[in-house]
Parts: sequence; C-alpha cells; structure tokens
Amino acid sequence: MPRAATVDAYLASLPDDRRAALASVRAVIRDNLPEGYEEGIQYGMIGYYVPHSIHPAGYHANPKEPLPFLSLGSQKSHMALYLMCAYGDPELERWFVDEHRKTGKKLDMGKSCLRFKKLDDLPLDLVGRLVARVPVAEYVARAGAKAAASGKKAASGSKVTGKVKATAKPKVAAKAEVTAKKRP
Repeated sequence: MPRAATVDAYLASLPDDRRAALASVRAVIRDNLPEGYEEGIQYGMIGYYVPHSIHPAGYHANPKEPLPFLSLGSQKSHMALYLMCAYGDPELERWFVDEHRKTGKKLDMGKSCLRFKKLDDLPLDLVGRLVARVPVAEYVARAGAKAAASGKKAASGSKVTGKVKATAKPKVAAKAEVTAKKRP
C-alpha cells in the first residue's frame, strides 16, 4: 500500500473504526497544540513537528526531517501515539505515567509509544493536557541540549525567542495563552 501524502489521505485509507478513533485523538491534539508546531505526514503517520522555519537544524538523527514532537498512527495490531514530547524528559514522562494510572485505564507504553486498541483505552483529556504542556521554545531548547550532550552538532539557527510566531494553520495552533502557561 503506498504511503499517504496528506493527513486526509492517511485517514481515508483506514478502516472505519480506526479512522474514527484516530480522528478523535487528532481533534484533541489539534485543540491543545501550542503555537509553532505543524501537522503533516511524517514517518508514514500523522505527525506533529517543529518546522524547519522555526528549527532549521531539524531532527538530529536526520536533519532533513523537521523535529518530531508527536506522531499518531495505525499499526497492524493496535493504534499508537508516539510521545517524543515526553521521551527524554523524565519529569514530564513521570507526570504522564502517574496521571495515566489515576485514570484507571491500562497503560501499554514503551519508551515513547503509547499503544491502544480502541479509543476508550486512551485517556483523551490527559493526552490533551500533555500536548499543551510543551511549548515549542521549551521543546526546541531541550532538543538542542540533548544533541549537544550526545556530542551531535548543537542545534543552531533556531528561530525561537520568547513568543513563537504561529506557522501552523489556524486550526492546528492552539490559543496563545497555552504557550504562556508554565508546567506546575
């Protein structure tokens, strides 16, 4: 099956039940996504990422790719959210796991992959709160620090200073006050 070139084409290629589930998760992500991130197809899935216009260095493992933030996909035996926004941030990951346990829902999670078989298995409110907690400037700074610590060329030329100018479509960018919130 050829890879979809657009998010709409990706969703259209799915069975009805998976299309409906991923569309619901997508809506929560888009409603909570801080300004600066963009949505598109990345790694064969629906991806949310920091565009090269904000972070020209791209993803350290492949600078041609924008810096991935979150991915949403349909796999053979499950659906998955790839939470790169929490991976590598022990405090944020611990918060997410603790909050997930409070929901009473089964946690099926790898390093960054949160697997679910049906929409009811996923705490959508928690997904929204996680997405909203990571403003683009903070995420880019963390990525740059990780690249420098690993001996990779430090992310240079990032155009993130203070308030980020929205480069995403209006539906994708959340309200400006979300980016101003600090994590508790």
